[in-house]
Amino acid sequence: MQRTLGLALGIMLVSISTWPQAKPATTNPPHRATAAPAASAEDTPDPIAIIDTSAGKMTCTLFPKQAPIGVANFIGLATGTKDWTNPTTHAKKHGVALYDGTVFHRVIPSFMIQGGDPEGSGRGDPGYKFKNETSPDLNFDRPGRLAYANAGPDTNGSQFFITEVPYPSLNGGYTIFGQCDDASVELVKQIARMASDPRDNRPLRPVRINHITIVKAATAGTSAKPAAKRPAPSTKPAAPAGVPPK
Repeated sequence: MQRTLGLALGIMLVSISTWPQAKPATTNPPHRATAAPAASAEDTPDPIAIIDTSAGKMTCTLFPKQAPIGVANFIGLATGTKDWTNPTTHAKKHGVALYDGTVFHRVIPSFMIQGGDPEGSGRGDPGYKFKNETSPDLNFDRPGRLAYANAGPDTNGSQFFITEVPYPSLNGGYTIFGQCDDASVELVKQIARMASDPRDNRPLRPVRINHITIVKAATAGTSAKPAAKRPAPSTKPAAPAGVPPK
């Protein structure tokens, strides 16, 4: 009897030792989640410049894809992140917004208003020059074009102008780096018609730029995208004496 029980116990122990053991569930090794693909330059909304003046605000969409140098320069001078030299004192300016306190020193009805001169005379500049950027997609075929004034090719600095009407005779000679909305064009018309000295088109009481704020398109609303190139009218109006100088 004892021998039978011992034999049964031995068989039980052997069975237990050979029973398949449960294996833990397979788990993935530790890993880091892959970052979402970065948005391409084409998907990035164009920045918007809100030009706060003593006569009201102008909202202009900038075109960094068509004029990367010009837009970077404008943003840098507007925000104080780009160094410049005061043309009157010759002092180097760092962390100072150039456009704050400047005026629209030249205004011509049915043409444009011009500003951005740190000297206020129409002859000042930020102490450097940079090249023109012209795009086949951008022409002076509509009101509200924001462009750099210059004294000839590749002499851009800080001065800019905003057109009141289409002006195809300017095509190819100036860097267009933004488009202002319809409400801004109405303000341009008001400023252009302020009393001015007929000798140099300088307003008797110039409108001052308080500050220029740069925001993203989503913050300011729908941006004004550059429209496809359109054929210029067959009859081009001649520019008034002395087109936008530097």
